[in-house]
Amino acid sequence: MHRVPDTLIGIGLYTPAEAGKLVQISPAKINRWLRGHHVKSQQYDPLWTPQVDLGEQGIILGFRDLMEIRVASAFIEQGLSAQKVRQAIQLARELIKDERPLSTSRFQTDGRSVFLQVVEGDGQTKFIDLFKSQYAFHEILKRSLRNIEYDAEGVPARWWVFGKTRSIVVDPARSFGRPIEAETSVPAEVLAAAAEAEGSVEAAARAWDVPVRAIKRAVAFIDEMSLRNAA
Repeated sequence: MHRVPDTLIGIGLYTPAEAGKLVQISPAKINRWLRGHHVKSQQYDPLWTPQVDLGEQGIILGFRDLMEIRVASAFIEQGLSAQKVRQAIQLARELIKDERPLSTSRFQTDGRSVFLQVVEGDGQTKFIDLFKSQYAFHEILKRSLRNIEYDAEGVPARWWVFGKTRSIVVDPARSFGRPIEAETSVPAEVLAAAAEAEGSVEAAARAWDVPVRAIKRAVAFIDEMSLRNAA
């Protein structure tokens, strides 16, 4: 039986396609990582269970899934296999006591020991260094967790996509986790679309009764995301 949270409020909601655009990872990869897949006769289990599982209908990612994917992707890009990432997540859950441990603030300080202990295929535990240095490990985490704000428990609470100065934030408690212009709380895509429909940022600002700067920030964000996803 698939699992659906009692409430969808406050967790953020993203299809694999929407998540892929935000984190610049292909939806096909996201589906493989969170639904599992076959390669010939080999079955690869999901890296973790997504926050919203619709069974055969597909998956919907929550904000925590989004943040976890950023870290998992960073490790895989550095040459760590998906199997090793899966093992690391399993070990990190025991250490961090969180279903999605990679994106927690505690993992940045306690996670080193997770990557020194890897369970081999024969069930034996072996201690190896998956990174050439502790510096490399922390640099990967630093890049993948950049611009994230944490709550008191060390859990990701919001993501300033290009930094606070750009004023675009992804907050699961607001607008179902869609990127919003922080000053106005209006989704960035809505303000950018208004600028196009009205013919200018000034006209859009008047139509929405928001500062011109808010429209400009939203347009800049949408333009940059389009460029990054087209690359």
